[in-house]
Order: sequence, then C-alpha cells, then structure tokens
Amino acid sequence: MSQFIDVIESLDTTGDTIVSRYPADGSGEIKMGAQLIVRESQAAVFFRDGRALDTFGPGRHTLSTLNVPILTKALSLPTGFKSPFRGEVYFVNLRTFANQKWGTTEPILFRDEELQMVRLRSFGMFSFRIANPQVFLNTLSGTVGALQSDAVASFFRSFIVTHVADFLGEHLRTVLDLAQYYNELSSGIRAHLISDLEKYGVTVSDFKILSISPPDHVQEMIDKRGGMAAIGNMDNYLRYQAGQALEKAGDSGAGGEGGAGFMGAGVGLGAGIGLGGGVASIVSQAMSGSTSGGETCSRCSHNLPGGAGFCPSCGTAAAGATACSSCRASMPSNANFCPQCGNRQSSRACPSCEGEVGQGMRFCPSCGHTLEQPAG
Repeated sequence: MSQFIDVIESLDTTGDTIVSRYPADGSGEIKMGAQLIVRESQAAVFFRDGRALDTFGPGRHTLSTLNVPILTKALSLPTGFKSPFRGEVYFVNLRTFANQKWGTTEPILFRDEELQMVRLRSFGMFSFRIANPQVFLNTLSGTVGALQSDAVASFFRSFIVTHVADFLGEHLRTVLDLAQYYNELSSGIRAHLISDLEKYGVTVSDFKILSISPPDHVQEMIDKRGGMAAIGNMDNYLRYQAGQALEKAGDSGAGGEGGAGFMGAGVGLGAGIGLGGGVASIVSQAMSGSTSGGETCSRCSHNLPGGAGFCPSCGTAAAGATACSSCRASMPSNANFCPQCGNRQSSRACPSCEGEVGQGMRFCPSCGHTLEQPAG
C-alpha cells in the first residue's frame, strides 16, 4: 500500500548541500493539498512527468489547483483534483557558499617586461550562490538525489584558472607591479566569471587573488637584485668590506706570539689594502660599463688598467703605489710589508739632507728635495 506524502520539506545539517531531492529516489505519490515548506535560504522546484511546473519561494505552500494553477492541466479532470499524483521536489540552497579555494595546478608562463620569461603560480578564494534554480537544475545538477558544494566548486575552478591566465596576459606588464594591482585584477576577473557562469544559473559573489608569485629560485634572484640596489656604490661598499677585514686581521696579528704575530698583521694589512682597492676598482668599473681605469700615468699620460700599480708603458709607479724593495712587486706606498713576499719595507735617506724618507715619497719631508722613484 502506498504512503501518501502530506508534508514536504528539506533540512540540511551539513550546510554544504546545494541540491536535495524529495523523495531521494524516483518520484513519490503526493497527496493533493500536501504542505510544501520552503525555508528562507531555499527555493523549491516542483517537477511532474519530468517537467518543471513551478518554483516556490520561502514559506508554506499548499499543493492544489488554487495556488498551483498549472496543475489544472497536469492532472486529469475525472478525479475531481482529489486523487494523489506522482512528482518530485528539488530543494535548492540559495545561501552564499563562501571561502571556496582556487589555485593553479601548473605554473602559468608569463612574458614579463623586466624579467623576460617567468612562470607564475597563483591562488585565492571565491564565493558563489545559485541565482536561477531552474537553470542550475537543468544545466548542472540534473536528477541527482543530492549535490554538494565541493563538486560545483571544483567545476568552477577550471574556469577561474583560465580567466586568471588570460587576464594577466592582457593587463599585467611585470610581476614587480603585482602588489598594487591585486584589487583591480580581482575585480576584472570576477566580472568575466559572472558573465561566463550566468548560463549555469550561478553568480560569483566575491573573488579575491591572495597571491601571485614566481618560482622560489626566481624570488631569490629578485631578492639579490634588491640587495644590490640597496648597497648603492659598489666601490665604497667593497672598500668598507676590506676595511672590516683589515681590522679583524690586525686584531688577529696583534694576538699572535712574538714577531710572527706582527708579521701576520703586516702581511694582512698590506694584502688587504692592495686587494681591497684593486677589487673595488675592478667591480666598480664593471658595474659602470667602463673598460679602462680611471687614472692616467703622470709621466706618459697612458691609461692605467684598473688596479694597476705601475704604468705598462713607461713603468712609472701609479699614485699610491710603489715597488717592494726585495721582490719589486707592486704594493701600496704606505704598506710596511710586501703582500707578495712578506718582507718588511725599510726606509731610505734623502740624498740632500740625509733625512729619513718613507717608501713611496716623492719629496723629502725635511728639505723638500725631489726624490727619484724606483723603476718598475
């Protein structure tokens, strides 16, 4: 014996059900005058013989020819509209399904004006709701007994990734400008999604891009580039680094035992000054694109290569450089020890007044006599 349906309603305890059918399997015998209860966040679509006859909003509805006029044609007249009929009701959840995640499964290849070619990964969130229950049932839901939000959201994610890739290619010039365009990109992509999903009876309530980022190794290169820009003048920076190294070398040498400690300090001091100045000059020239040194020979005006201690044409010592009294290697004029052989540089006497003259001096500090410079 059939059980006639008197009250038709649907309660969702999970909060994730978009569509639920009553009865769950097939169609049921609905008694004329049965009560249909639709809640505020629902819409009920009444089907009979495979056709949608009407859509009911929130409230209590009596299934009769008085408030469902279309039933007049659907039911046979000889019954006097009193016998039960077979049909089903689909309850559609109209609430906003918020905080749905989306993301790119594979990085998007992007032509960047600053970084040339770069692959971008992106993720964010979106919210959607059913705007047209009948269209949604006929295009996506079909006759399933229940449909969860995860199944619908996963279907929409492919649309989102496609629109993200297309919108970035049209409107973004470089990933370095991304931070200031997140809201504009989100609004533009949302507008495209609303137009694209309208045919499914769905609207996108909200759409946000939370992150667009290049691969990790590209981020490391961007960080290094920012660090180089923060350094500023590379020449001054390298000289500062050399000065720090000299200070440590001096502390280490002073702490040594006997003359070996002072010898190590002197070698470190001379090497630090020579290498610090030479490397700083070379790197500075490389950064500025120069191929020659910034100095010229005082005797023949020949351009001196960066870091050169002596003129390659006439052998005249460059400013601030002299030759080791032992091995004749180029060294700073104020160095006490040779950075090549480590020998201590002794002072010499002025040929005019016999006064003590330091290495690299061109005039006697006592009488002003012009001193002859050692040959390179």
